[in-house]
Amino acid sequence: MPAYFIVQSTITDQDRYQSYRDAVIPLMATFGGRIIVRGAPVECLEGTHDGRRMVIFEFPSMDAIHAFWNSPEYQPVKKIREGAATLDI
Repeated sequence: MPAYFIVQSTITDQDRYQSYRDAVIPLMATFGGRIIVRGAPVECLEGTHDGRRMVIFEFPSMDAIHAFWNSPEYQPVKKIREGAATLDI
């Protein structure tokens, strides 16, 4: 059953965050992750939207998400984004 990895971000250092994107997207793919929504306009039908950028990745399962997130390969990539953005995942 597919599982979804949803990221809302506030980016403060575009160049550094781009380096993170360049590294993380191919890594996610090795765990079966693929982008299904990136930066699309948001239309809020009820409540409020805080205006942050949203990206949604689809993975084959929650196990695949956890395998990616906890992988030794991701740890140095995660450090690239430190100080470049605030994320809710």
